[in-house]
Amino acid sequence: MFAGMINAISKWAIPVLIAGIVAYGYFKRIKVYEVFTEGAKEGFTTAVRIIPYLVAMLVAIGIFRASGAMNLLTSILSPITRLIGMPPETVPMALMRPLSGGGAQGIMTDLFKTYGPDSFIGRVAATMMGSTDTTFYILAVYFGSVGIKNTRHALPAGLVADFVGLVTSVLVCRLVFGA
Repeated sequence: MFAGMINAISKWAIPVLIAGIVAYGYFKRIKVYEVFTEGAKEGFTTAVRIIPYLVAMLVAIGIFRASGAMNLLTSILSPITRLIGMPPETVPMALMRPLSGGGAQGIMTDLFKTYGPDSFIGRVAATMMGSTDTTFYILAVYFGSVGIKNTRHALPAGLVADFVGLVTSVLVCRLVFGA
């Protein structure tokens, strides 16, 4: 019964939300279509503005992986990560996640293919994916696109949040799933 209710809500959530926004705009006498197209135009302009930063970040990630630095860093960090019970197989994903969501997704997919999504490694990887963010990507692309050169506390705060997310992912998976 609960699953059926969730499925029904899932099916209707987005159409109801969109209809609600349009109705709200209509009653507030907002030209919804014109505002939507203006926002879409601004979104396209932003996308074009961030392309150079995106390309630079992707090239840097490619160099990092192709140079063998990822494997070297993984082997150096594995003894430390074992102290908190992090499977060594998830270390590359933990390192890639702050750099690139797509790169981390690819590593997680490989972990799923190798160990299965319901394995402890798969569950830790999936939980890490949802508990951390692409800190360097955000700083390079979004800060760069609006011209912020001094990130001040954004980098340390983002990395601390990523670290806490990674450690908590492992601890919660150990608590919930055992292993």
